[in-house]
Amino acid sequence: MSIDRVATSTQTAQFLRQIQQASGALDKTQTQIASGMQANSYAGFGDKAQILTATISANQRNGAYQTATNLALTQTDLQNDQLTSLSDVAAKLRQAVTDALGGNDASTLMPQVQSLFEQAVSVLNAKHANGDYIYGGGRTDTPPLTATTLSDLAALPSVSQAFANGDFKKSVQVADGINVSYGLTASDIGTQLMQAFKDIASFDAGSTGNFAAASPLTQAQDTFLTASGSALGQTATALNAITAANGYTYNRLTDAQTQQSTMDTLYSGFVEKIQSTDMAKAATQLSMNQTQLQAALAVTASLNQISLLNYLSK
Repeated sequence: MSIDRVATSTQTAQFLRQIQQASGALDKTQTQIASGMQANSYAGFGDKAQILTATISANQRNGAYQTATNLALTQTDLQNDQLTSLSDVAAKLRQAVTDALGGNDASTLMPQVQSLFEQAVSVLNAKHANGDYIYGGGRTDTPPLTATTLSDLAALPSVSQAFANGDFKKSVQVADGINVSYGLTASDIGTQLMQAFKDIASFDAGSTGNFAAASPLTQAQDTFLTASGSALGQTATALNAITAANGYTYNRLTDAQTQQSTMDTLYSGFVEKIQSTDMAKAATQLSMNQTQLQAALAVTASLNQISLLNYLSK
């Protein structure tokens, strides 16, 4: 007769399954430690998978908002410098008119007006690095200010005809459901100033103008320059208000940028907490998995070597 082993085939199969389970658990823990990730697929995160995917999606949207906000901030900052330059042009133009009145001599006025006009044109027809007009209002095929000489400007029936910009105003989404408008057009910021230039150039070309020979001023010249000085004061005030509004927009964008940075830290930390391996916990688990696997292997090996002979009395 044969001497059977104590362990049956069913028991052996059970222990083999335990070996496979222990080996799988050990492999999983080793992978977590090596990669630093709890799992390499969403399924591996169990009931946290939905929260994880939602958080990653929210952080990706936040990242897109950050990129767009940074671009808007760059343009708004540039606009601030240019608006300040336009305000300075208006202030200098007013000062030139005031000086002519104060000195009763406008013989050098028009060269100053010409220089300041060229500075204003340079600002209103400024371009982005990509070649688009900053104040084009969506139009990229033509300069927003088409009258680039004082004579061209003076010849127009209306100052509005000097502008060819579109009406599109740039805006940026800085968060879910929150948009900030930051775009300006040439006609928005330059109409009053160009009207002042047109009035001066038109008067100078008229029968009572000729400022080059205005020393001393005639009564008509004095009256006109007095009215121009007052109008230029209003123009400078309006440009200062536009500059202040642009500064407010810049501050809103800066606040949004700060909030976006905070949310990025929050989202990233939350995702890392779910995804990343707790090394101390994993090391303990690794030790347990190794012990369980070794025990399963040892028991299975010993059972396969034991037969009834081990229990027969000698």
